[in-house]
Amino acid sequence: MTVVRPFHALRYDLKRVELSKVIVPPYDVVADDERSVFFERDPHNAIRFELTRDASEEAGTDYAHLSELLDEWRKAGVLIQDPGPGYYVMRQRFHTQDGKVLERVGFYAELGLAEYSEKQVMPHERTLAGPKADRLKLLQAAEANLSSVFLLYEDSEDVLGDILLSAFGSNGELLGSATDDGGVEYELARLTDSESLAAIESFLAQGSCVIADGHHRYETALEYRRLKRAEGESTSDEIPCDSTLAYFANAYAPGSLLLPIHRVVLNKAVPSTEEWEARLPGWTRSEITAEGDASEVAASAMDLLADHEGAAAFVADAGDGLLQLFVRSEPLGDSLLVRLVEEEVLNRVFGLSTDDIRGGEVHFPKSAQRAALDVRQGKGNVALYLNPLRPEDVFRVTREGEVMPQKSTFFYPKIPTGMVFRLHEVDD
Repeated sequence: MTVVRPFHALRYDLKRVELSKVIVPPYDVVADDERSVFFERDPHNAIRFELTRDASEEAGTDYAHLSELLDEWRKAGVLIQDPGPGYYVMRQRFHTQDGKVLERVGFYAELGLAEYSEKQVMPHERTLAGPKADRLKLLQAAEANLSSVFLLYEDSEDVLGDILLSAFGSNGELLGSATDDGGVEYELARLTDSESLAAIESFLAQGSCVIADGHHRYETALEYRRLKRAEGESTSDEIPCDSTLAYFANAYAPGSLLLPIHRVVLNKAVPSTEEWEARLPGWTRSEITAEGDASEVAASAMDLLADHEGAAAFVADAGDGLLQLFVRSEPLGDSLLVRLVEEEVLNRVFGLSTDDIRGGEVHFPKSAQRAALDVRQGKGNVALYLNPLRPEDVFRVTREGEVMPQKSTFFYPKIPTGMVFRLHEVDD
């Protein structure tokens, strides 16, 4: 069961700041040269809770200033804490690459921590020691959750849909709106209706969740709890270190996009037709003329794959005016396409080992257009276009205790920092 609780959020007073100017993307997607943009945008931008102004300062900082900064902004009235607990419902509205308008409605809550072995919260990727050490310093200094873990839950019947939307009506309180640099529009509301709170808690308790983004933050929270317990803190579930801040979204909602991450082979030679066919027995190959610029070629490749959703299929593009569609005769079944491509294409066709792939011999563009451009601009030799994973793929693999191959999927839209924060001490 997943343990969720309403909480007393610390948040910006929108009479004092403009929300669009203080939210910031997740720390791990802010490029080093973008940091100054957010620091300069507003003196209260939430990047100050996540990153140093200069990336070179990061290794040496202990984030000791964060506690003082939180106190300063609270005393100044820039940050306020709600008097009673609630779930904080966030609606995101955005345009897809093909121009469709989609909407996702999810909510922020206090998440009871559980070890992965308990199968309540499940990871889909491995973590690195460096980022976890950095996030632990931040958490210890702030004694607050200043950004959230992003979790997906299964609700194929959309049981919670209307309950969450009610936060924008009579059951809740509209708090504010914002638009980010990517054009994603946000609305934030506070849900306090007791029946709604109980229904959400009950529904989540029936199943497990998968971490979409925030593996390092979640594992840091677990380590922080271990350290607090070793210091003699109570093991009661009521103390702050036993929980963290999380954002929950329905994996099956139309606005919860699991986008494909494509592959670009950088240095290996382009296989000949004979080499492709010899190294991929059991796969059918067909050629299609690739006309137009990179955008048009990318669209053509994804159109080809659309007819093979759920199958073992990929499109190869060497920038030579042809697209090659490969479809395996054997059904994909419970196999993951990204794992199959790594084993049968990157390993067997191109001779790349797992270490080669991790070492940088393959790039992982998050858009088909970027992959097509890389090949045409000489930044790679062959692009491999893939279909997206399905939500059931992610949940099946994680339930089996496995993690997915590197760069398997890209969850969109991301969850910004700055909507709500969670203190480890609640005002009386």
